[in-house]
Amino acid sequence: MYINMKTSAAPWGLGWLYRLSPEKQDTMLKMMVLTLAMVLSFSTRLFSVLRFESVIHEFDPYFNYRTTRYLTEEGFYKFHNWFDDRAWYPLGRIIGGTIYPGLMITSAVLYHFMWFFHITIDIRNVCVFLAPLFSSFTTLITYQFTKELKDAGAGLVAAAMIAIVPGYISRSVAGSYDNEGIAIFCMLLTYTLWIKSVKTGSVFWSALCALAYFYMVSSWGGYVFLINLIPLHVLALMATGRFSHRIYVAYSTVYSLGTLLSMQISFVGFQPVQSSEHMAALGVFGLCQIHVFVDYVRSRLNTEQFNVLFRSMVLLVGILGTAAGAVATATGKISPWTGRFYSLLDPSYAKNNIPIIASVSEHQPTSWSSFYFDLQLLVFLFPAGLYFCFSRLTDANIFIIMYGVTSIYFAGVMVRLMLVLAPVMCILSGIGVSATLNTYMKNLDVKKDKKSKRADATYPMKNEVASAVVFMVTAFLITYTFHCTWVTSEAYSSPSIVLSARSGDGGRIIFDDFREAYYWLRQNTAEDAKVMSWWDYGYQITAMANRTILVDNNTWNNTHISRVGQAMASPEDKSYEIMRELDVNYVLVIFGGLTGYSSDDINKFLWMVRIGGSTDRGSHIKEADYYTPQGEFRIDKDGSPTLLNCLMYKMCYYRFGQVYTEGGKPPGYDRVRNAEIGNKDFELDVLEEAYTSEHWLVRIYKVKDLDNRGL
Repeated sequence: MYINMKTSAAPWGLGWLYRLSPEKQDTMLKMMVLTLAMVLSFSTRLFSVLRFESVIHEFDPYFNYRTTRYLTEEGFYKFHNWFDDRAWYPLGRIIGGTIYPGLMITSAVLYHFMWFFHITIDIRNVCVFLAPLFSSFTTLITYQFTKELKDAGAGLVAAAMIAIVPGYISRSVAGSYDNEGIAIFCMLLTYTLWIKSVKTGSVFWSALCALAYFYMVSSWGGYVFLINLIPLHVLALMATGRFSHRIYVAYSTVYSLGTLLSMQISFVGFQPVQSSEHMAALGVFGLCQIHVFVDYVRSRLNTEQFNVLFRSMVLLVGILGTAAGAVATATGKISPWTGRFYSLLDPSYAKNNIPIIASVSEHQPTSWSSFYFDLQLLVFLFPAGLYFCFSRLTDANIFIIMYGVTSIYFAGVMVRLMLVLAPVMCILSGIGVSATLNTYMKNLDVKKDKKSKRADATYPMKNEVASAVVFMVTAFLITYTFHCTWVTSEAYSSPSIVLSARSGDGGRIIFDDFREAYYWLRQNTAEDAKVMSWWDYGYQITAMANRTILVDNNTWNNTHISRVGQAMASPEDKSYEIMRELDVNYVLVIFGGLTGYSSDDINKFLWMVRIGGSTDRGSHIKEADYYTPQGEFRIDKDGSPTLLNCLMYKMCYYRFGQVYTEGGKPPGYDRVRNAEIGNKDFELDVLEEAYTSEHWLVRIYKVKDLDNRGL
């Protein structure tokens, strides 16, 4: 990589670079490429800030922002003991014991650090820019991780790829203030230190890996993937005869220290030693101790004595271990797998048993088009990287192979886990591209003299073939860059709370109905007003409108959510009884029939029906009643009478029958369902319209008081 040129011929003022030694030139060029990758990573995530003002995206980030603001204003002690009476009315929520606090603490530390140096920044801006900042750190750690697996060249390619890969940008753009924004960095940091621990067998590196794991546990529930993958790696090393003292020291330290640290997170508690999701790690830890003990005994006994003792010990330990596990499970000492974990192993489990999990769009299986949309070229380079890792098996390469294979399965089961797949796709693709270029770049220096031609008679057109391969790889990488930029600007740069669309002349139309409606709620309702909506909007209502809600995105109480679903799916008189029972003052619904917004409550309504009918009190709600006799879900005149007269239908379509939405279409034409509504001329008996946003996206109704019947 040394540049052998005269200083006077150095372009762009880089004469100082040519005066350095080859080693320093190499280091300096790597630093320049890494810096460029970091800048690229940060800048590609700022589209939403350039297009809109600094806003928080999606739904969960609003809860995270609200809790972070409370932490910075009130301090950690009050934050940890905060009982939030504005959530899950009348149940409330204990914040400190029901969240992963790593994201909030990280933001608060950065906020106080900057104020310490008199950089007066608002906590909101810290939250908005935290994910892009950590994406830059992820670029650095990806380089280091890939370097540990192969070499610096592969690390640079992988770092450049992860800087712009859409599968990661989707959760790390400016304003995407969610746990995943820092969790991917924590995950890759843990993996990097784990590989370092495996290579060195050092207690120091293992302790650092445990600390990184603790940071990961404090940040995201996806830490369960780590605490199963690392033991699986150790188990694979045992099965392939690669287990050594280095592996024993590394895993024993990481598991022991990491487990103790993870139990300090209130939300995690004793799960690492009680829940089924953590038992694989505990089992492998026990196997490590047995393996080392067996090795010690083997060194002290002859072969015949050892074989007798070994068979006896295997039989005894197997019986005792099975019996202990069965007793612990039967007595509840080991809790069963959660519904979310079952959903990863069986994609149909949630749909058949837990509709609240299946109703979340992020929990749906991933389509083939999504893989190409979020990964593009990496889909084809991934197998090449696996091939190069298989061709040179090491302890580290076995780990990245297992990481790649398991993550691609889980990403196929649940679209949300595309985020876990994207980093390993970049790493293995970086290895594949680097290995390919290393092979063919050497052939570009072939001299075209007679001696060289005579020497390379077995490889005709060697230089031409190498040039063609290098050109092809370069072209592919350029198309990858353009694809990533386009996906980022079109799909992942608009916050869900501020919608945009193209007008007929190509201009951009902004729909700011959500914030308008929440501001109206904040200014025009009593401070103790209770707002009923579907759980998707709970975090936004509490954070932006500062009003009490019945259910939110935490979805921890299926019975309470079911009660809200029953109110939405019932006729007005039955719904009124439920709303009075829940002390509801206002009802908020999202309606997209006028603008063509497809993620509205009518399209989510069948999930309300399923969840509402999933409990004993909602057993009278049958999904089949909301379909036509032909099994169709229709909102026109042929729709089910049960649907056309339920509360949700009436709240969405109240006065809509008088509105013209498209030229040549009758009034009351729904632009999402492409149909004229079937129930137009009706009045509301138990509700009165309080507010409808400019584009009818948000509609708010006030619950009427009971009739005054006198004495």
